[in-house]
Amino acid sequence: MSHFTATTGRSYPLGATLEKGGVNFSLFSKNATGVELLLFDAKDHRQPIQTFQLDPATNRTFHYWHIHIKGAKAGQVYAYRVDGPANLSTGHRFNAEKVLIDPYGKGVVEDTYVREKAIGPGDNCAYAMKSVVVDTSQYDWEGDQPLNHPASKTVIYEMHVGGFTKSATSGLAPELRGTYRGVIEKIPYLQELGVTSVELMPVMHFDKHDLPDPSLTNYWGYSPIAFFCPHVDFAQSNDPHEILDEFRDMVKALHAADIEVILDVVFNHTAEGDHRGPTLSFRGIENRAYYMLTPDRQYYKNYSGTGNTFNGNHSVMRRFIMDCLRYWVCELHIDGFRFDLASVLSRDERGAPIENPPILWEIESDPKLASTKLIAEAWDLGLYQLGHFVGDKWAEWNGRYRDDVRSFVKGDKFMAWNMGQRAAASQDLFRQVIRDPNRSINFVTCHDGFTMNDLVSYNYKHNLANGEDNRDGHNDNHSWNSGHEGPTKDKKINALRTKQIKNFFTLLMLSQGTPMLLMGDEVRRTQHGNNNAYCQDNEISWMNWKFTKQQKDMFSFVRQIIDFNLKMPYLQEEVFWNLNGTTEGTRIQFHGTKLFQPDWADHSHSLAYQLSNPAYDHQLYVIVNAYHDPLEFELPLPPGQPWRVRINTAANFGKDYFKWDNAPAVQQVTLQVESRSVVVLQAEQ
Repeated sequence: MSHFTATTGRSYPLGATLEKGGVNFSLFSKNATGVELLLFDAKDHRQPIQTFQLDPATNRTFHYWHIHIKGAKAGQVYAYRVDGPANLSTGHRFNAEKVLIDPYGKGVVEDTYVREKAIGPGDNCAYAMKSVVVDTSQYDWEGDQPLNHPASKTVIYEMHVGGFTKSATSGLAPELRGTYRGVIEKIPYLQELGVTSVELMPVMHFDKHDLPDPSLTNYWGYSPIAFFCPHVDFAQSNDPHEILDEFRDMVKALHAADIEVILDVVFNHTAEGDHRGPTLSFRGIENRAYYMLTPDRQYYKNYSGTGNTFNGNHSVMRRFIMDCLRYWVCELHIDGFRFDLASVLSRDERGAPIENPPILWEIESDPKLASTKLIAEAWDLGLYQLGHFVGDKWAEWNGRYRDDVRSFVKGDKFMAWNMGQRAAASQDLFRQVIRDPNRSINFVTCHDGFTMNDLVSYNYKHNLANGEDNRDGHNDNHSWNSGHEGPTKDKKINALRTKQIKNFFTLLMLSQGTPMLLMGDEVRRTQHGNNNAYCQDNEISWMNWKFTKQQKDMFSFVRQIIDFNLKMPYLQEEVFWNLNGTTEGTRIQFHGTKLFQPDWADHSHSLAYQLSNPAYDHQLYVIVNAYHDPLEFELPLPPGQPWRVRINTAANFGKDYFKWDNAPAVQQVTLQVESRSVVVLQAEQ
């Protein structure tokens, strides 16, 4: 049984800091009237072994409460109680009965955690999450550093750490499934596929119990609560230090395979929900600083759709975000971040949009983050900032690319011109901003919505398993079931679905910008029509590794066009293709079935474009026929040698992609392109 003594301590740094002779604890709370530090003997203990009441006269400097615990070491479990006004009209929600985790805690345990016990007025000590003192310095990185791949040479693979290997079909030992170590075991698969970066869905520790139906699990993880901690359920061990080591082992192993690690981060809300939610940390420490409140201060503004909204441009919140990002980059070697609902961070404390949001400029201009990739989901529940998100460095998830490419490929009207713009890095959206074309993150599918297989197999969402009577999830998916809703044995329909998937992948990899594909799409992973599988921690969401054998031909096709993208100089450029007809740099010339006559009519379902650059020894000609019948396309004169067919999505596997040396030549001046297919020609000049 431990017994500690205390001294005054220091206000900096925030959190629990190991130092000679003990641990310094520091917590920000402007309006608290009292703070208690609780120390526990073990992570599953329900009551503290010692409690220290911080004296506001000696243990408080400005708004920082601090104490030094002599003899405390790494592994010490701790938490806080914070007292103060509980006057809703002033926005304060202090509750001295609630045990709270440290916002800056580097480790967290939830062995006894029960979410419902943090709701209401009662004491939750026996059921609370707790923080852990962690020594982050004791790790051998073996010289590892973030990789800093250029955006122009990046192909992103969005994946879920748990879902990637959790299925028994992964072939891994049960203790490795769904873990950071499980990801390490599957790195050869990622290398074979050829992606350069993995974008991990949330790994900052989240509350898996934060969802309406307690019988389900918050699988996606967009419910953060301990922002400095790797999620505990993705680790094989339950020891906080070993959890941290397992995460760092994964990052180091991915880097050794030349694969970057980008984190999907959620700095727009927390797991504490709305006014009916639990008090876990921020709410009970300084509610008015951390959250945006309604004018009467009794309720939370909800630009996130989850009940509360982080107060991202409050000075305390800005420092919290910056400290957190620096920690993940400097201590855990993360290569980049994708900011969920990033437009929240462009709002002031009242929720109004700001022209130059301080936090976004701080993130962009911070020297420690200078080489870090920054990707914005440039919208929230009231703002849509695609193409004009603030800053010089930020890339953006291009939701217009997803919607327009889906619509064009399935044969919608009014889409030919849009498809041309999306292929050319969405210059109608992005060129006015001082960025290069690779700031457009192009994607057809992501975690939120249908998988690629389901995009061509379902007209409607099928979300009944979520327990919300199919009301959740998007209704407008721009999908087409190819003639039958769901699985079928009809060979023609299945052949069409295969071709449409190849069309999507080909257009994705032949568009200027940074491509991103969704975990499992390369082997036709299905969620059986569920387009909002946030609560499906089961085979609906997990990677089914049987598909890697069943769909080995599709995998091979995707692998080859990723390789095509990464080796083709036109697709590696850091300036926009030239649309204005000049010959400077790379010129993109649009055509239709007739040369120099692009068909932008409302009913058009075809598009062709030619890429040429005098600095390169070849040209490309991309032909897209989204019509239901074959079309005859005139071909431009080859620049020297005849055109050769590199890609033809209408051909059978094995004949749909050719390396340059064995690509068949096209001798005629026209080419018949099969219905709903893409052909890519290349010629030496």
